[in-house]
Amino acid sequence: MNDSYYVFPQIDPIIFSLGPVSLRWYGLMYLIGFVAAFWLAGKRLSRTNWTKEQLSDMLFWGFLGVILGGRIGYVFFYQFSTFVEDPLYLFKIWTGGMSFHGGLIGVITALWWFARKTNSGFLTVGDFVAPLVPIGLGAGRVGNFLNAELWGRTTDVPWAVIFPNAGSLPRHPSQLYEFALEGVALFLILWLFSSKPRPTGAVGGMFLLGYGSFRFIIEYFREPDQHIGLYQDFISRGQILSLPMVIGGLLIILWAYKQKSSVNNTNVKSKAKA
Repeated sequence: MNDSYYVFPQIDPIIFSLGPVSLRWYGLMYLIGFVAAFWLAGKRLSRTNWTKEQLSDMLFWGFLGVILGGRIGYVFFYQFSTFVEDPLYLFKIWTGGMSFHGGLIGVITALWWFARKTNSGFLTVGDFVAPLVPIGLGAGRVGNFLNAELWGRTTDVPWAVIFPNAGSLPRHPSQLYEFALEGVALFLILWLFSSKPRPTGAVGGMFLLGYGSFRFIIEYFREPDQHIGLYQDFISRGQILSLPMVIGGLLIILWAYKQKSSVNNTNVKSKAKA
């Protein structure tokens, strides 16, 4: 049976080391995501009144929000019992563990701070950043695949993979599903959607709706965390955390277009009185 499926090779998570400093695949993927986001942001800078220095500050604090929020979110959402037993576990980042939903909270906090500092609207900042995020998400999922972690549920599909440390049964390469949907598909949707003028908040809302929907679907193929499992043998922790994103994103989009409609109606009335 194993001969008919791809057996994932043992890949050293460290690409190379220089003394005490090591470059890991996952770190490289984060770097690729950050550099790509910075380059794409520079292409869109003309749409704003920000300087290059302000843009650099925004991306730096956003990246920091991803790291801190991702780690804190992982510990509190997925490893809280471990944290209660050993509070220092929060700082043991070398053991691995990052949460997208925690990272999102971290980014939102960083963007709120940037918006306040630059007297920009928070939703406006969110609309600018949203199309840049899927690049990093996609790169991160490639890192998960190379690290042979966060694998999928067992399956017999022809493209199934046998991962090391995941037993002898073939599994969905759910990391690549996430790369395709959360990375490539979401980037294309947001980039095309934002290429035309949209009401403030609509692009950010589309990101929340798109990611939440894709993540909810992929969770059906992704192996649940062993120490958490499924609630009622049906829904995962990731799906529970994604539902507010779907609902919130949809509400923001509806609100944004309602606000635009109200402004247009006001302008029409004003012209009629004139």
